[in-house]
Amino acid sequence: MNYHNNGRIWLSSPHMGGDELSFIHDAFTNNFVAPVGENVDGFEADIAKFTGAGNVSVLTSGTAAIHLGLILLDVQPGDVVICQSFTFSATANPITYLGAEPVFVDSEEDTWNMCPDALEEAVRDQLSKGKRIKAILPVHLYGMPANMERIMDVSHRYCIPVLEDTAEAMGAHILGKQCGTFGHLGVLSFNGNKIITTSGGGALISDDEDMIRKSRYLATQARDPAPHYQHTEIGYNYRMSNIVAGIGRGQMRVIEDRIRQRRANYDFYRGLLGSVDGITFQPEPDGFFSNRWLTTILIDPEVTGFTREHLRLSLAAENIESRPVWKPMHQQPVYKSARYYGNGISCKLFEQGLCLPSGSNLSGRDRERIADCITETVFEPVSI
Repeated sequence: MNYHNNGRIWLSSPHMGGDELSFIHDAFTNNFVAPVGENVDGFEADIAKFTGAGNVSVLTSGTAAIHLGLILLDVQPGDVVICQSFTFSATANPITYLGAEPVFVDSEEDTWNMCPDALEEAVRDQLSKGKRIKAILPVHLYGMPANMERIMDVSHRYCIPVLEDTAEAMGAHILGKQCGTFGHLGVLSFNGNKIITTSGGGALISDDEDMIRKSRYLATQARDPAPHYQHTEIGYNYRMSNIVAGIGRGQMRVIEDRIRQRRANYDFYRGLLGSVDGITFQPEPDGFFSNRWLTTILIDPEVTGFTREHLRLSLAAENIESRPVWKPMHQQPVYKSARYYGNGISCKLFEQGLCLPSGSNLSGRDRERIADCITETVFEPVSI
């Protein structure tokens, strides 16, 4: 095979719905290109209706939303934030922006997300050392909900607020309750590779109206009500523009389709690889609904006879992008001195895990190319 002339198949490329330009055109026509306007208000209302969150603030990125969320939870220098280790660095980095200490906990096998047992171990140990734990930061990874019932149980028993990183999981839910609405605050991302995109962007959601109102204030440079520019707090330039929000309004019209298309990709890969010994998929526990933002697999080389990296390179040779799963934060050089409460699961996931092309705009021809390459790799004996 050699499909290089047919173009690259991306891991997760943007997918426009068709109505985005009309909202952008309205913003230009009305000369609302700043972080105010009908699109900003409309996008926030659309998100609130879809998620069931009481209040929404749209921002420049998911990272900005995490940063503001931690500020709203009063995270101060020297405080501890307990964070899922198996995640992208944008989850943990805002903790360090504030001079706080990230404490990492490992994953559970059932969801690949924050292990409630490791979380409670971390909470007890950190409290015994006199640490101030200001927040718990679980992640709904690859669109799969974390075990929020048990995480919230820990939160309530120890009176520690939860900030949910729902960057990859918009539309995912547990028994109908949307991810991002279990904790005190939830974070969404609309980066270019997410299930819906505004090119860049994010949102903070909460039933706490005062927190969301404060987030908007902080996101617009914390300008006090006065005829001149006056500031009593440090602010940030984090508010989403009316142009970008217009893209989001168009994307919200197709989000249910995008979720169906992502889950159809998962079904495609299950049909292709589900019977192969040594290859397993991210689980979906009873009552959990993943948006399957990315379809991810584990490859056990002792059983399959080939490694995760062998399949990744085989796909790359055919101009098809795949990617290892996230390297745990406690293994990252930048966090080498951070405290970690582990069980080894995230390390195994990183060693064996691969994200497969999962864009909602994969064509039948794309799937055919992917299937041909995977079939040749998986069913042809190799030496490792």
